[in-house]
Amino acid sequence: MKNKKRLSLIASSLIAIIIITIPYLLYFHKSIDPDIENLETIFGTIRGGHYKFAQSFIYFLFAKLVPLILLFIWFITNKHWWVHALIIPITVYLFQLIGIFNDSLKYVDEVEFIYTVPIAAVIMGLLYFVRSKISIYIQAVDLKKEMDDNMKIPKKFK
Repeated sequence: MKNKKRLSLIASSLIAIIIITIPYLLYFHKSIDPDIENLETIFGTIRGGHYKFAQSFIYFLFAKLVPLILLFIWFITNKHWWVHALIIPITVYLFQLIGIFNDSLKYVDEVEFIYTVPIAAVIMGLLYFVRSKISIYIQAVDLKKEMDDNMKIPKKFK
């Protein structure tokens, strides 16, 4: 029982650290020289492409990726009925993220809503699948907490 609590504490702490540190990715572009067109990394070469400079590309990439990741974590871990309303902003950020890699777009965030509908349907199906797999664990934690609360309060019989 102690191992499960300890493992749960470690997992929760890791998720909290990830949520706290992800917004700092928004400032990653400041560590890149503004005059570099191609940035060599251990993951490969990052080319500025349509943005010309790698710093601009990294800025736009993380400006869309960070909110997308945080919304996805919120959707997966939320247990309330209104969680499905998060699917629309997730879809819009995902579509905008795809638009960053499309060099033929003149304006990055200029998106037609009708294009997001089919993508929203696919993303909705994927998110429902992931959430259904994780929701069992969320419900189990809630049930355990409720049972622990009931066990702490002694019942007096008359």
